Amino acid sequence: MFLDRGHVWGSRTRGVYFLIFFVMKIRQTLNVKGTEIGLVVKGGADYICLTDMARFKNIDDPRYVIQNWMKTKFTVEYLGNWELLYNPNFKRVEFDTFKNFAGSNAFVLTPEKWVKITHAIGIQSKHGRHGGGTFAHRDIAFEFASWLSPEFKLYLIKEFQRLKEDENQRKSLDWDVRRALAKINYRIHTDAIKEHLIPKLLSSQQVHFVYASEADLLNVALFGMTAKEWREQNSDLEGNIRDYATVEQLVVLSNLESLNALLVEEKIGQAERLVKLNSVAITQMRSLVGGAGVKRLGEASLGGI
Repeated sequence: MFLDRGHVWGSRTRGVYFLIFFVMKIRQTLNVKGTEIGLVVKGGADYICLTDMARFKNIDDPRYVIQNWMKTKFTVEYLGNWELLYNPNFKRVEFDTFKNFAGSNAFVLTPEKWVKITHAIGIQSKHGRHGGGTFAHRDIAFEFASWLSPEFKLYLIKEFQRLKEDENQRKSLDWDVRRALAKINYRIHTDAIKEHLIPKLLSSQQVHFVYASEADLLNVALFGMTAKEWREQNSDLEGNIRDYATVEQLVVLSNLESLNALLVEEKIGQAERLVKLNSVAITQMRSLVGGAGVKRLGEASLGGI
């Protein structure tokens, strides 16, 4: 799994803050008693690498360790009951067949065979020299850890909890920065609209219409569609188009809001502003997504914001 970690720089230009993120990618691993264990996320769930875990017992042939674990009747029953609880497409008849033969000397079960025949989702195999192996949902991985060693399981859970706490702290920081960006530029943006676009004595409905038009101007400049068009294309999702924006998009959006406020002050028409904003959005997104470094204009802490 990869997580975003942002570093913030800022400067004040004509009374407007322009904040820039430099995004780094880091790979998540668990270090349990000297054994590095990979972790990936699929469908919002954590999957831990059983192959890496098995190296704690047999560094040369971890697949053999996993197969020995899967051939026991207890393991087959546990895997099957987990699938019955979380997987509506699980094939129960095939599971019962495995369960009847499990534990016998002739019984052999591999992760690939289990997934192929029962349509299981709790265990998955990935091929490849880098990042390949057998991965299992954390519920199943913890059970495998118990079979390997009670002590190993305790250390695994401790390390997993530490990693999740670190992840939550990073997410909290990202959210705080997003909120700070929005607060800074929303006031600048709305003040400019009130002063230069809203005539006196407008009704509240008219005021709302002006705001919505300016918000959609920015949406079209950056996302290529209005909020309504996004909702029509994503009717199965909750929230709005900006809720699903990346950190890079939010940074650019924040800058566009500030730039639009300045263009409004200069009384530039909406069509001309849209062209300018779209050009800036393309340039900034190319810079951020392309991974090019940014010039540090002067550090600003969140507290200073």
